[in-house]
Amino acid sequence: MIQFDIITLFPEIFASPLRESLLNKAREKGLLKIRLFNLRDWATDKHKTADDAPFSGSDGMVLKPGILEKAITEIRKDGEPAPVILLSPQGRRFDQEWAQGLARLNRIILVCGRYAGMDQRVIDRMVDLELSIGDYVLSGGEIPALVVIEALSRLIPGALGNLDSPKNDSFPARLESDQYTRPRLFQEREPPEVLLSGDHKKIEAWRKKESLRKTLLRRPDLLLRFPLTEDEAAIISRIKKELMEN
Repeated sequence: MIQFDIITLFPEIFASPLRESLLNKAREKGLLKIRLFNLRDWATDKHKTADDAPFSGSDGMVLKPGILEKAITEIRKDGEPAPVILLSPQGRRFDQEWAQGLARLNRIILVCGRYAGMDQRVIDRMVDLELSIGDYVLSGGEIPALVVIEALSRLIPGALGNLDSPKNDSFPARLESDQYTRPRLFQEREPPEVLLSGDHKKIEAWRKKESLRKTLLRRPDLLLRFPLTEDEAAIISRIKKELMEN
């Protein structure tokens, strides 16, 4: 079981995703626990102000350090030790390797950044890790937090209906081969004949080759990050030859 404690200015963003599909099933099974904390609950003024203008005079607002530190301190004490992770565009790139590492933890505190960010003094004192889900601009850390929760939830034993599904997921090493389902004839096209043959060895060989073909064409960086086996290298050579001939 993994417990996520989420600090956010907009807890309602999480309401619908947590009621659906995998995340809802994992919660019902007791494999996933989510606690949402509204950062404004630690504000002391009557307007529940959570941000202020930066000293630099630059655009945007910065989350106030006092209420952030109070929130993190109190939440951190309420349970077993847990790392504090800030969802931030300045963080390390989140990927499947990070998901596999974090999935070993029992509890994680996620802080959803907003506006121009957090006061650096709080980050330096209270945050253990900053994570980013990609090089693009979002309004805040809520969607990235949901991405992290979804990725980790898939790795909790028993969270998926098929116990082997996490093992069969193609990331991080190779992209998945093309998939087909009924009807057999759709828009005047049929699936590759090998998939209809019932010959499991041929089907497996086809899937492996198509997986490597797609990875070579779309994500060649994965072939560098994860070295080729001797068999894969031979298949890649054949694929390159076929591409040159065509």
